[in-house]
Amino acid sequence: MSENELPLAQQPFYSQPGVETDVLPIGPGIPIGIARVYHSQIGLGGAYGAWGDVYDNQRLRAYVEHRLGAPLSEEDAMELGSLGFVYRHHLPDLSDEEHIELELEVGKRFLEAAINACGWQPQEIAGVLLGVSGPIGDDYVEQICKRAGIPDEALKVTVHKACDGAVSALHLVLNPELSRDYPINIAERLRGKKVLVGGIEGLSRFTRQARDANALQLFGNGAAVLGLIPGENMRFLVGKSAEVYDEEGLLAVKMYYPHSRRGLVDVSQVSPCHIRVAGLMHEPENGAPIAMAGMMGMVKLFVRNGVQVVTEVYRAYCQMMESLGESGRSLAVAVVHHANYKINKLKEKYLNKEGIQFPMPWLLSEFGNVSAASAMIALLRQLPQIKPGEHILIDGFGAGSYYDVLAVAIG
Repeated sequence: MSENELPLAQQPFYSQPGVETDVLPIGPGIPIGIARVYHSQIGLGGAYGAWGDVYDNQRLRAYVEHRLGAPLSEEDAMELGSLGFVYRHHLPDLSDEEHIELELEVGKRFLEAAINACGWQPQEIAGVLLGVSGPIGDDYVEQICKRAGIPDEALKVTVHKACDGAVSALHLVLNPELSRDYPINIAERLRGKKVLVGGIEGLSRFTRQARDANALQLFGNGAAVLGLIPGENMRFLVGKSAEVYDEEGLLAVKMYYPHSRRGLVDVSQVSPCHIRVAGLMHEPENGAPIAMAGMMGMVKLFVRNGVQVVTEVYRAYCQMMESLGESGRSLAVAVVHHANYKINKLKEKYLNKEGIQFPMPWLLSEFGNVSAASAMIALLRQLPQIKPGEHILIDGFGAGSYYDVLAVAIG
């Protein structure tokens, strides 16, 4: 896909067909929109959406200047359309108590919508795995599960690996090798059971005290929750989880979760039914929530390492297909974290140089970068085009820096 063919949304998410909208009675009233998806032939479904006021690229400038407390210089103003983003969802000024109540209600609604999309009941859910970059509280996932009527004994897994969080969670639920040394082998415990996996990212709250112009222009609120039965309607083929610590702080992120700082990834059993997977971040020196080194820094951080991990997984996939006598089999599509369009196009360019080619559709122009929710929104939006039995690649990467890439069989 060339930049001239970049599909940009012509209308905001809330105005699109099939999107259910409401106004949450918190603060001045917070709009929320949720879309549900279900593929009856495959048995996969879920819900995705956003909350907050809609800002197009033109209106966004005033919001960013309000947060910065100063005019946005022409040098700092980004060409957001060429980066693949047209709209963002942001919040007004709220109290800390209002932010807590808002995100608990939002989380509950997305869990409920995903359950309903799949035709399940809350008491049937055996596990909930969510990527959350800056959680509103250490027990956030436990609280929203309780509000949604999900049993206390259901396994909860919170993954704090920035934008890679949801893909990492999906990898954990499908690949038993990843959690062999965990207190609970997540994939073995949840195989064949009804599971919710996704990302819920209140990034407008997370960045409200940021003074980084790039972050304020790129990020926004978003959530997606996928309902699956591991080993049945989604089956693991090959994958790789990798960490390459960002010593330079090219994308520095404050950790709003416990971490011992003794290694890159902490795994802890918070309670008998709650596992926390926490990634070490290079944090901003001034205590700000986020600091970015600019576009070239993002390219340096994600493209080189990302291409390497995808290449390794692709080669492993080809070897597996050859061993199964299906050497001509190819991946139908790649669902990729939408950091921005130019990063994804550059990754595609370098992969093509390695002889690796598959579609990498751009699907999130009306959301902005929504961190861990990004790849899950993309997967749900791509779901209607996926045919039973197809193999797809899912590519997650995020600050830290963390990478999870896996090939899966659908249906």
